[in-house]
Amino acid sequence: MTNISIESIGIANEQSHHDIPDNWKRYFSFSTDHKVIGIQYLVTSFIFFLVGGIFAMVIRGELMTPESDLVDRTVYNGMFTMHGTVMLFLWTFPSLVGLANYLVPLMIGARDMAFPRLNAAAFWMVPVVGILLMASFFVPGGPAQAGWWSYPPVSLQNPTGNLINGQVIWLLAVAISGVSSIMGAVNFVTTIVKMRAPGMSFFRMPLFVWAVFSAQIIQLFGLPALTAGAVMLLLDLTVGTGFFDPANGGNPVMFQHYFWFYSHPAVYVIILPIFGIFSEIFPVYARKPLFGYKVVAVSSLLIAVVSAIVWVHHMYVSGTPGWMRMIFMLTTMLVSVPTGIKVFAWVATIWGGRMRLTTPMLFALGGLVLFVFAGIVGIMLSSVPVDVHVNNTYFVVGHFHYVLYGTVTMGMYAAIYHWFPKMTGRMYYEGLGKLHFWLTFIGTNLNFFPMHPLGLQGMLRRVASYAPDAGYEFWNIVASIGAFLLGMSTLPFILNMIGAWTIGEKAPDNPWQAIGLEWEVSSPPPVENFEEIPVVVSEPYGYGKSEPLTESRGVGV
Repeated sequence: MTNISIESIGIANEQSHHDIPDNWKRYFSFSTDHKVIGIQYLVTSFIFFLVGGIFAMVIRGELMTPESDLVDRTVYNGMFTMHGTVMLFLWTFPSLVGLANYLVPLMIGARDMAFPRLNAAAFWMVPVVGILLMASFFVPGGPAQAGWWSYPPVSLQNPTGNLINGQVIWLLAVAISGVSSIMGAVNFVTTIVKMRAPGMSFFRMPLFVWAVFSAQIIQLFGLPALTAGAVMLLLDLTVGTGFFDPANGGNPVMFQHYFWFYSHPAVYVIILPIFGIFSEIFPVYARKPLFGYKVVAVSSLLIAVVSAIVWVHHMYVSGTPGWMRMIFMLTTMLVSVPTGIKVFAWVATIWGGRMRLTTPMLFALGGLVLFVFAGIVGIMLSSVPVDVHVNNTYFVVGHFHYVLYGTVTMGMYAAIYHWFPKMTGRMYYEGLGKLHFWLTFIGTNLNFFPMHPLGLQGMLRRVASYAPDAGYEFWNIVASIGAFLLGMSTLPFILNMIGAWTIGEKAPDNPWQAIGLEWEVSSPPPVENFEEIPVVVSEPYGYGKSEPLTESRGVGV
């Protein structure tokens, strides 16, 4: 494989010349600079992360006692629906897109994304989605209450009779979010394929870029299905079509196929960039080349391919025939092969390395440990007998949160700390960072591990109350304490980020002695990223090899 020079395709000539973001207000106005857009995504998504966290603490507060005595049941239903929706569509996806926006052009030696205006338009859809979802609290009947999956026929109920109701707004918001993500995927794939620096072949790309590339391919083939399903459900709800409404001859199980055809691969859209972050961070803080670079790179694409044939494992109890259960059980287990390759490579990379346990490394190691636990449980859940036994219980909720919080959010924190000096030109406070890590790691396990025994005991998810003699109260109290600890854990992070960005020590261009094109420019990077487009002459991760990364600079360290 080879690269295509940016001069030969004409995209570079379309790059707009950005104004220098000279004050904080620039980060909250319309900009086509990928770095500004990246930070806009990160800040916006973190605000919604706090909102989703407040919803979570209301849910955990309710479940501390068997009785439903904190909020009304309809409010509780709205809370868990909006918690899942906000955390997925307004925190997880946008934060990862923001990080990729900031890093990908820098990592591949480009001055910007391929389509800067499309990039900006995709971002500004995110606040619209957020405003719509928050506004749904104020319409008659309140927000959607059918869960973040919105299965019909529950999602087709409209007890208030109003055309504008919480479920309609939810579907509209999800459809807009889908369009935004498709626009972003087109931009990322085009940028990575067409705008790599001279000499940067596919097998000289950083693994974070490989991961983003693979994830965005999933977006391109998967998201249209979810968006189409959301639009059809919206038509059923508003104008009475019968795609999924059994009362009008529709098939509600078909919506589950539309939903999970994208929503299970979406897990890989989320987790692949985090894998890329692990692959970037472990070599830096272990001072060793990444073990099996090319195999790890290809495994990202393999995960993307296999992710297209696993969705039915969410529907083992939806009338799925036995032969189909067996096929999808095997395909789901197959995902563990390329994933296991990555885990093996990371362990081999840090094994025997000169470890520096700074905050990014702690978060990356913590995320890896929690992912291994989540992965083992995931293989259990791919098995039909186990999945049927624990279907719809808190066991599944616990697994899901070990992936999404224990791995993804921990990985995001690792990335933010690692690239914070590059983004802001300031160093974060190490003591606050380590306090943040330990509060998060302990809180994550206290919160989500108890959900596994609760699920095995039979506690159903989405319930606001449970029988006092069911034996669920102890583990629910532990989980709620963990949730409140996780809420507290964000305080040192916020203090660290604001304090360091405003009055922190100035950061050098490469504070970690890392190898990568983004570390060869100033901190923060200049507006056009590179004074001259670099020419790449070797693979990444050449720690200890004393090989130059580019023709002009970047001798391996």
